[in-house]
Amino acid sequence: MLSNLAARDVETLIHPYTNLATFRETGGLVLERGHGVWVYDSDGRPYLEGMAGLWCTALGYSNEELVDAAKEQMSRLPFTHLFSGRSHDPAIELAETLKELMPVPTSKIFFTSSGSEANDTQVKLTWYLNNALGRPKKKKIISHVKGYHGVTVATASMTGLPANHADWDLPLPGFLHTGCPHHYRYGETGETEEAFSTRLAHELEALIQREGPDTVAAFVAEPVLGAGGAIVPPVGYYAKIQAVLDRHDVRFIADEVICGLGRLGTWFGSEAMGMRPDSVSFAKAVTSGYMPLGGISIDEPLYRHMVSQSAKLGTFGHGTTYSGHPVACAVALKTIAIYRRDGIIEGVARKAPHFQARLSALADHPIVGEARGLGLIGGLEIVADKASKRQYDPRAGIAARCVAFAQAEGLIVRFLAGDRVAVCPPLVIAPDEIDTLFDRLIRALDRTQAWIASEGLEALPAARG
Repeated sequence: MLSNLAARDVETLIHPYTNLATFRETGGLVLERGHGVWVYDSDGRPYLEGMAGLWCTALGYSNEELVDAAKEQMSRLPFTHLFSGRSHDPAIELAETLKELMPVPTSKIFFTSSGSEANDTQVKLTWYLNNALGRPKKKKIISHVKGYHGVTVATASMTGLPANHADWDLPLPGFLHTGCPHHYRYGETGETEEAFSTRLAHELEALIQREGPDTVAAFVAEPVLGAGGAIVPPVGYYAKIQAVLDRHDVRFIADEVICGLGRLGTWFGSEAMGMRPDSVSFAKAVTSGYMPLGGISIDEPLYRHMVSQSAKLGTFGHGTTYSGHPVACAVALKTIAIYRRDGIIEGVARKAPHFQARLSALADHPIVGEARGLGLIGGLEIVADKASKRQYDPRAGIAARCVAFAQAEGLIVRFLAGDRVAVCPPLVIAPDEIDTLFDRLIRALDRTQAWIASEGLEALPAARG
């Protein structure tokens, strides 16, 4: 029997990334308040928010400084826009601040309201740039299988996940996908991580050669793949990829929507993963999730062409109403100020070894094949047979069941395709709360193992060679 709120929810809202048929029977989790790393449902029950909301509430819940920053800006200038040369001081100051923090040379910042909008803008500007350069055929975009870049028509095409393509008539032509840098799942027998990275770099080069280097415009990648499974590419992988891109004049775009602003123990994930992108997309933790805000870095060569095209065409014909919203910018400025003042990024680097040790230990659990992460993000994969890495039938929903058991234990984590479970807590999580998180996750795995046995579930048949 659904509660009154849950029943009203079913009848009024469409929930993203939800089985809408099942949801009509089960209802959802209605949250009413939060504090620190904890959130509370409509019955007052606490949950450790092990996903930082949706990879974003870096400073946890109910941070009064962020609330006050929003209140102050709301009372002073609740809205204006950046169209036609208008501006406001929070946007100017935030752009200056982000330019200083960017891991790549940056001329300007362009603001959006989300990571999807940021990556969509990257696609449009890549096309715009190549038109300005007189290269009208150089338009194709390459991204990873299992990469996630958003839900607009363009960014869902970049995303390499079946659920984002099936029955959406996607991907659009000109969006290509190269191998997923997940050694555990896609490495060949006996293949080292370095050899695996070399093979993937060769496969990317072969793809570019097959399509024609004069048609391939950009490669887009997350430092750590988020919604595709919380997958950490091998050390040195991006250096090999970078060499391929340089040879064929392919623009490198880093999707830092999840990893940017501290998640990996550095200001941006590109620094942790040895990436040298031309441009960076950011969102989520820039406001600790308190306000919708995203954006991209604009390098000087791109900016010069934007200026010349604007003179030629009469305007720069791109932007949205809420790009650089003053309240969102004010909250972002306060968020970054707190990161700096309280040493949040340095704190992530200090806490990461403990977090990763607890995560890695989960690989010893009977139903866990891999448990790996970086900084304060990690993923584990549930398998039916550890030696062969054989999986359960995806229709059994093993990872979803594990996440439901975790919720019953008072922990919020997220299931992803391939029976993956992701963990991504607020950056302010304390060491004892890290232990609470993993203690509860272990109990959820134990309950999942018992449920599998009770249902008599078996591994999928081995694939025929």
